[in-house]
Amino acid sequence: MDKRVGERIRAFREKQNLTLADLAGRTGLDESFLSAVETEDLYPSLGPLLKIARALGVRLGTFLDDHVSRDPLIVRLGERKEEFSMHQDGGTPASHTYFSLGKGKTDRHMEPFFIIMNPEPAKEKTLSSHEGEEFIVVVSGEITLTYGRETTVLGPGDSIYYNSVVPHDLSATGDGPASIYAVLYFPE
Repeated sequence: MDKRVGERIRAFREKQNLTLADLAGRTGLDESFLSAVETEDLYPSLGPLLKIARALGVRLGTFLDDHVSRDPLIVRLGERKEEFSMHQDGGTPASHTYFSLGKGKTDRHMEPFFIIMNPEPAKEKTLSSHEGEEFIVVVSGEITLTYGRETTVLGPGDSIYYNSVVPHDLSATGDGPASIYAVLYFPE
């Protein structure tokens, strides 16, 4: 079962006999946006995926799981697979490419990722906000965290831990890509 995230979302929605309009009502997201999520695997940030998961009564990780692993879960560097990418619009390269490091551990309470971030065109940042916490370690490049009204630049080896209910945005700084490890916690 190697379905993409959008296909899994549609399968959960259909299993609950929900229309796109029903899901839009539960999430507050536009129907055309939800259609793009399901058919084009289009995600501008993790916030909408979290809203969809909550509306369907599942964990965010449920959309990533295609098999159950044994404990402990080991993910070898050469076995990492891209799970999904965040696109601000369809015509630009992915701003964030996510590799799940918890996929298959169905009893997990955190979502660990390795994320490659490409610089984005200069524009006003869209801050996201959701319940939970995030822990980030920069591996390469530089990233800028906008957290409320504060902006912080982090380099390789730097880490940051924050409450994600405060509006925030994480993006690559400079001309080249950056990579990070991120562990996200979403309360049930």
